[in-house]
Amino acid sequence: MTPAGPEDVPAEFVRALRSLRGVPVRPEVVLDEVPGPARIAPFSAALTAEVRTARRSVAAEDLASGRFVVLYDPQGQEAWEGSFRLVTLVRASLEAEVGNDPMLAEVAWSWFQDALASAGVDPHAAGGTVTRVLSQSFGALDRRDEQTELEIRASWTSWDEHLAPHLTAWSTLLCTAAGLPPLPEGVVPLPRR
Repeated sequence: MTPAGPEDVPAEFVRALRSLRGVPVRPEVVLDEVPGPARIAPFSAALTAEVRTARRSVAAEDLASGRFVVLYDPQGQEAWEGSFRLVTLVRASLEAEVGNDPMLAEVAWSWFQDALASAGVDPHAAGGTVTRVLSQSFGALDRRDEQTELEIRASWTSWDEHLAPHLTAWSTLLCTAAGLPPLPEGVVPLPRR
């Protein structure tokens, strides 16, 4: 990730971005660097991700997608209660029976909390929303099955510039929302190249 902003980028922000390099993710997760938002904080960077059934296959099915944003304000922001804010988005299509579960929002939020806990992240000033969208087709499209899309938006403040565990947690959340089973105990994903 490269910072967006003036040439005099604070060393703390550069170290934070470097801490994200080489974070291992599952082979189903494809990460790309994208520009961070320009107006929310003096410095920002972002990644997008897709979770696919096969990494390099044209026929691969997209299981989930998302965005991971690092915001940095050297002066700190009162609402953040700190200098580094992580903002995430996860989207996934769900089977109709799962999408109709009245407890879906609570379960999806527990995925977020569990992902942070498993990565050893203590989420300071965390908050977010879980949205479920049900789509029914009509007319010429009435043969399509009902579709349910889940969206988890969350943000939290990091206590320090070591952001690798935060990226690990987000990657875990993406894979959980995509319906991938957890990796067996003792198995870790290979680092990205």
